[in-house]
Amino acid sequence: MIVFADRVDAGRQLARRLQHLRGQDAVVLGLPRGGVPVAFEVATALDLPLDVIVVRKLSVPYQPELAMGAIGEGGARVLDSRVLAATRVTAEELASIESRERAELESRVARLRRGRDPVDLAGRIAVIVDDGIATGSTARAACAVARHLGAARVVVAVPVAPVEAVQGLPEADELVCVSTPPGFMAVGYHYRDFTPTSDEEVIVLLDTAALRLGGVPTVDDAPDCDIDVSIPVGASALEGHLHLPEPVTGVVVFAHGSGSSRHSPRNKFVASVLQRAGLGTLLLDLLSPEEELARANVFDIELLADRLAAATRWLGSRPDSASARVGYFGASTGAGAALWAAAEPGSVVAAVVSRGGRPDLAGPRLADVRAPTLLIVGGADEMVLELNRRAQARLRCPSELAVVEGATHLFEEPGTLAEAALLARDWFTRHLLPTDAGPAGGAVP
Repeated sequence: MIVFADRVDAGRQLARRLQHLRGQDAVVLGLPRGGVPVAFEVATALDLPLDVIVVRKLSVPYQPELAMGAIGEGGARVLDSRVLAATRVTAEELASIESRERAELESRVARLRRGRDPVDLAGRIAVIVDDGIATGSTARAACAVARHLGAARVVVAVPVAPVEAVQGLPEADELVCVSTPPGFMAVGYHYRDFTPTSDEEVIVLLDTAALRLGGVPTVDDAPDCDIDVSIPVGASALEGHLHLPEPVTGVVVFAHGSGSSRHSPRNKFVASVLQRAGLGTLLLDLLSPEEELARANVFDIELLADRLAAATRWLGSRPDSASARVGYFGASTGAGAALWAAAEPGSVVAAVVSRGGRPDLAGPRLADVRAPTLLIVGGADEMVLELNRRAQARLRCPSELAVVEGATHLFEEPGTLAEAALLARDWFTRHLLPTDAGPAGGAVP
């Protein structure tokens, strides 16, 4: 029985059950990875800080499904004396298992926190959130670790769980569950979309939550426009997906590279980061399926730039986006097209970001670009990095070159795409969203 559309929907439904925690001295703790998108929605709705609680179970060596304890950050360590006595695990075996699990825990913490300090739980309410409970063993371990870290009260909150798991969690002071369906089989069966959560998404959600508490505006609960669109261009039509918050003040148009499309997981991930910052997005195919069959079209930068300009004019023709500032996000060859279009006389583009792009393909047009431009390149993508340095030297507009250390051309290394997405978000929010200093660029005419 499907109960939730996805983890976002689950988090919003769960938040409605947790309204009694609004205004309390509480911290929402997501269990990585799938619990964090749910926890993000809860923390946002209740205006509470968000953090992760990373735990590792210490399993009996010859019975791995049986936990004899758990460890967490800050040296947290809890042991089940009854299990240890019954299984006769030696001190040496326990030390070996703990050492191995501690190394894995610290590696994961470093990957997700990126140097950020954990939120202090001392004397506070710890709200432990996951995307569901199956057996409850991870939730029990998280409760024990939260108490070890000083939590005065522990609440476990999940969208879905079997009845027996809900009734068998004495480690929690309170358990909140939206649904306990009969015939429970697995957590994922109760979600329409149960796509695995990546480390990149966890990192971005933590960063976005931290910025929210720092006063940076994020997208609110107002209804959004989120639709597939078809943009007429001469005898062709460009297919895209448009997301507009209400109200909309800035829209980023994506120009993907060769071999990619509006369905690109990387561009969709970056778009989700921008959307959480209050920006609209237009993911766009600049060629029709028939046009893509001719490989020459894929590398025709002038043609792609013309299509990008046409999409920008189309945004200006819509009542809901006519007054919005426009930015371009280009990847690979799409970066060349974005800069070419931004260099057109009378261009209203207010900011450009290139991710692993080929700005050099804009050639002599680079000197005519006026929009502030950010070039993001992987530190291990040496050839493209050099091409970006040369292209930046030809730009006369305000520009920056950001190098993501360890990243290759597609930003496939853990955490690198998230870092690039955050750099793009900061650039676009600076130049597209309104500030006290006034407008950051022109609107679509």
